[in-house]
Amino acid sequence: MFDGRWNRPRHRDHRRGLLNYMRIISHRGYWLDPGERNTRVAFERSFSLGFGTETDIRDMGRDIVISHDSPSGGELLIGGLLELAAKYSPALLLALNVKSDGLQGRTAAALRQYALQEFFVFDMSVPDSLNWIRQGIPVFMRQSEYEPAPALYSQAAGIWLDAFTSDWWTVETISRHLDAGKGVCIVSPELHARDHRPAWERLLQSDIRRHPDLILCTDLPEAARDFLNDKD
Repeated sequence: MFDGRWNRPRHRDHRRGLLNYMRIISHRGYWLDPGERNTRVAFERSFSLGFGTETDIRDMGRDIVISHDSPSGGELLIGGLLELAAKYSPALLLALNVKSDGLQGRTAAALRQYALQEFFVFDMSVPDSLNWIRQGIPVFMRQSEYEPAPALYSQAAGIWLDAFTSDWWTVETISRHLDAGKGVCIVSPELHARDHRPAWERLLQSDIRRHPDLILCTDLPEAARDFLNDKD
């Protein structure tokens, strides 16, 4: 049984001499061509460079597959993703965007099988979120310009901080959640076809980027790491 907490250790990337306080994860794997999204090659690239990832899970018959849209066959199974992550490091952070209801038991069993240490789920309906919370899986609830008050706040491990039309959030928005003991994952603006640079610059100018409970989900993980993290 999981305890509903998200593990958030400070860590150092010894290969590059960078102090990584804010976590950076790839969006649907670290893809270089849109056709690579949510594929093994994109996840392998992300994990090999030390980045966790965000990805989409849904059911297809009795299986759980990695797919943003309705599956058509041939999609990577969740076990394949978790096995790949565990091969590189069980501490790689996985953010699982839940596209179907009722996946709790099978997902929890797969996470236990591969002994993954850092993960959370998000984007479910409120009733389904309650079932994940009862399972003890860490849940991030969404806040956006359309959802100014996150549901189930007291029970959530963190906040999925989305911005569909503009960079509405402020450093103070993030700080309030961090002060409340919540993790915060910021959706980088390029995921909604906007320029990422103003939001990244805002983070760069604030010490909040050094907070170990802060995450950035981005299509540009290497660029984000180089831009936002301090070097020794």
